[in-house]
Amino acid sequence: MDLGPDLMQGTFLERLNRFAALVDVEGKVEMVHVANSGRMHELLVPGYRVWLKYQPGEHRKTHYDLALVDTGFCLASADARLPNTLVRETLSQGCLPHFSGYATVRPESTYGESRLDFLLEKQPGQKLHGPTGQGKCYVETKSVTLVEDGIGLFPDAPTSRGTKHLRSLMNALQEGYRTAVIFVIQREDVQGFSTHDSADPEFAVTFRQALAAGVEAFAHRCRVTHRQIELAEQVPIKLKSLPSRFGTTD
Repeated sequence: MDLGPDLMQGTFLERLNRFAALVDVEGKVEMVHVANSGRMHELLVPGYRVWLKYQPGEHRKTHYDLALVDTGFCLASADARLPNTLVRETLSQGCLPHFSGYATVRPESTYGESRLDFLLEKQPGQKLHGPTGQGKCYVETKSVTLVEDGIGLFPDAPTSRGTKHLRSLMNALQEGYRTAVIFVIQREDVQGFSTHDSADPEFAVTFRQALAAGVEAFAHRCRVTHRQIELAEQVPIKLKSLPSRFGTTD
């Protein structure tokens, strides 16, 4: 995904609320839009260098979107909307081998009470080569920005919506569809992925139930530069045993 040539550099000052922050841009304090409802304590640090994308609009309160953060080790994307676009681009290019063979990629497909990110479909008579032969596959993507000791963690705050999506994927699986979730780690300094169990025990338990039921899961890091973000290599999912106090979900 091309970020364009017009990113503006600034210095992060403070987060005002879920969707707004203050950034020093050439000595002027600008309020910028934060397209990410996660806590992002590890990225939104006063004094960090950031890059903004100019996004003027008649109905906008801000002129910039927060795009990138320099962590000191790598660049990280702060925009939770991008993973969906990155996965769609990569699917259309046929560069995700575990989803090869599907002829149609339909974004934002409703299943039950959830609107899932993608529905992949094969053409009539088309044969698929993979772990399942279903003609339809529901796919949900999740944005990951938190990294600790080289492991990408999701979520960084409780996410009832994320748990709901997992349950929808399990329901679709029971009806005979292939289902999968892709965790897009929006930075390159990772060697693996895990659920952030202490941040949301319910999501942690539900994710393990989904895997046991047959929902597929993949995690990919991203290659991030000042001009471009690409979905890069797949990294292993490494789950820890959950404490007994987490219990189970129905």
